[in-house]
Amino acid sequence: MNKYLWILTYLTILIWSLINPKDQFTWVLEVTPALIGGVVLLLTYNSFRLTPLLYYLILAHCIVLMVGGHYTYAEVPLFDSLKDFFGTQRNDYDKIGHIFQGFVPAMVAREILLRKNVVQNGMWLHFIVLSIILAISSLYELVEWWVAVATGDSAEAFLGTQGYVWDTQSDMAYALLGGILALITLTKLHNKQLSSLQ
Repeated sequence: MNKYLWILTYLTILIWSLINPKDQFTWVLEVTPALIGGVVLLLTYNSFRLTPLLYYLILAHCIVLMVGGHYTYAEVPLFDSLKDFFGTQRNDYDKIGHIFQGFVPAMVAREILLRKNVVQNGMWLHFIVLSIILAISSLYELVEWWVAVATGDSAEAFLGTQGYVWDTQSDMAYALLGGILALITLTKLHNKQLSSLQ
């Protein structure tokens, strides 16, 4: 993994995202996890270097957050076009965000659990990883609720419900789906990269 290319990509998308976002308050709410993630990766790069797979996945997740922060999740132009094309009622970019909210943290949790010898590879590992994903997703939904209660109408773009009564439940389901997909599709590659770290 080329760390300089990673940093350049991250900073370029971050700066683009910050220029004239749809709503400054929503930008802060949506992009803060990407900023925290960037700082954590910087601080742990020498002491707990991750697999290349994880660095790329985290970068992709940060980009999803930054794009959502720039436009708001309910108004990402490509997904407005898809909404019109498929004749649906809502812009579903937020569902991509929630798939990533399960997909990427699943691999982060998997790597930490295995490298810290918390649990061995197997079914218990999958169960614990998916439990962590659901905990993260439910915590995020609680944060959205707390922000909405604290700020009122200014949090509408952050909530991104678009009038869908089951938005919270479907967000958690999409995160769970993302976690399951990550474990099914990336376990073999991840194991190989973990072996090369040791």
